[in-house]
Amino acid sequence: MTVQFGQIVAARALLFVPGHRPDRFDKAVASGADGVILDLEDAVAPADKDAAREHVDEWLSRGGKALVRINGSDTPEFEADLAVVARRGCPVVLPKAEDPSVLAGIEAPLVPIIETAAGIEAATALCAVKNVARVAFGSVDLATQLGVRHDDEIALGYARSRLVLASTANGIAPPIDGVTTDLGDENVLEADIQHARRLGFGGKLCIHPKQVAAVRKGFAPTEAELAWARRVLEAGESVSAVDGQMVDRPVLERARRLLAQQ
Repeated sequence: MTVQFGQIVAARALLFVPGHRPDRFDKAVASGADGVILDLEDAVAPADKDAAREHVDEWLSRGGKALVRINGSDTPEFEADLAVVARRGCPVVLPKAEDPSVLAGIEAPLVPIIETAAGIEAATALCAVKNVARVAFGSVDLATQLGVRHDDEIALGYARSRLVLASTANGIAPPIDGVTTDLGDENVLEADIQHARRLGFGGKLCIHPKQVAAVRKGFAPTEAELAWARRVLEAGESVSAVDGQMVDRPVLERARRLLAQQ
């Protein structure tokens, strides 16, 4: 397996690389991202699909390690893409996930991208498929379908929370937030990270290597949070007070989770 199931579960920053740009594959791996997604879907024009698939197949055959975003199940490229990832033992990033039966038919670790209204409504069933490591949010595609701005936090708030709840209800890792398209303003990226983390997301999709470090840091516990967690655990198992706040079993559990994320 090129990328292990556990690596996907623990990932904070996943970096997209266009499948028709093999010159960028190794650079992406060296970026510090927790995982690289070789993209055969949206980043590749129809005329370049076959060449991109060949580039990905060749790079993986030489021991490259990555996830692969294949084309959707309703496209003519789906079967050929699936054959490559099956042959190379790659985790699959499936776009426009809506039908649990499609996911169940793929024998690989899965990261479905939920990016349509139908997908959001089916989120609980999608998260329940056994090979799903975690889900990702396709904010740009969903916003286009809904006719709203993709950076409108209010308009997409329900969809984001739905994915967090569906993931938690099925006992899988927190979802991965969608991309930040603004590459020129670091404050925009930071605001997106903080918003997603407040909602319960555990990571983010990146479209440029310069986003990786900020995303990895932004989804990690802060020093203040870790210090708080240590104080909570030092207070013992019984109900107590730390920093003027009551501490009981749920608070202890949150403290343990924060320390486990170091």
